[in-house]
Amino acid sequence: MNISIGTPPFPVVAIADTGSDIIWTQCKPCADCYKQDAPLFDPNSSATYRTAPCQSKPCVSLAHDGSFCSPKGDVCQYQVRYGDGSHTSGDVAVDTLTLGLTNAAAGYVAFPNIVIGCGHDSSGTFSPKASGIIGLGGGPGSLITQMGPSIGGKFSYCMVPYFEAPEHTSSTMNFGQNAVVSGNGVVTSPFSSSAVVPTFYMLQLDSVSVGSTNIPFKSASLGGSGNIVIDSGTTLTLVPTDFLAQMSAAFESQVNGTKATDPQGLLSPCYVADSTLKYVPPVTAHFKGGDVALRPYNVLVPMSDTVVCLAFYGLDEISIYGNIAQQNFLVGYDLLKQTVSFKPTDCTKN
Repeated sequence: MNISIGTPPFPVVAIADTGSDIIWTQCKPCADCYKQDAPLFDPNSSATYRTAPCQSKPCVSLAHDGSFCSPKGDVCQYQVRYGDGSHTSGDVAVDTLTLGLTNAAAGYVAFPNIVIGCGHDSSGTFSPKASGIIGLGGGPGSLITQMGPSIGGKFSYCMVPYFEAPEHTSSTMNFGQNAVVSGNGVVTSPFSSSAVVPTFYMLQLDSVSVGSTNIPFKSASLGGSGNIVIDSGTTLTLVPTDFLAQMSAAFESQVNGTKATDPQGLLSPCYVADSTLKYVPPVTAHFKGGDVALRPYNVLVPMSDTVVCLAFYGLDEISIYGNIAQQNFLVGYDLLKQTVSFKPTDCTKN
């Protein structure tokens, strides 16, 4: 996602993540940072940048994200560790955040006094193409919460398929009235916030159908009425191991293709990605409120030039509806109605 931070605006490309809250970018001086392609943000070059003192409102707003007081003085610090083991830490600060408008001729809109993290120590699986993360979750520190009434609690995104979209095709992100998802084919499901992690948008997944086989879905509770987190920042869909075993068996019994092995040793079942893969059974997610029919690229992920595997991974602690399953859907969130809507869409043309 493209944003700008500071005055004058400094362009930043960061990962749009509905599964976390804090907005952060790597900053100078960077004591221990992962390598990024773009220049680092220099807080000294921004006229509107200021660090947050301990006990200040910005510091308190990130308390559940891991803010704490620096032992070196009255400066609020943040520290976040993500589910894949990646981490980031640095100063909690306040600065102006600028977004481009849909109509390029209309220019930009600036949001002053946005709480951000200025990262000085970050490492893990971060892509060098991204300078940080933009948290879009339900907690107080997220971009959605901080933008407040100006967007009416509405945002949406349309993610192009990783491996099938034309090169340099961009996914779109919408806020406010532009984010309303309507028309034919829309499936709307209620979400609840997790009592354990307020960040998460929890959906109720009743079952998944693989061809003619329907598999009931049950998952560990996170204190809300839903049983699976919808997350734009997680790639695979994570499901309980016993559910995955049933789904894999149903898939294998119906697919028409040549079996293969994941060269990375992570996923199963896998198949040779050539003309021998003649039939992939339809997979449908049955959410409370409606059914979302997935396409082959929502279900199979390339693990090499010649091998594709089921894009589901077994994990008993938490279930997550990942972004491969969301490709080529216009996915809209309405925080006032507490709903998530899915509309099949060619995101390369959206």
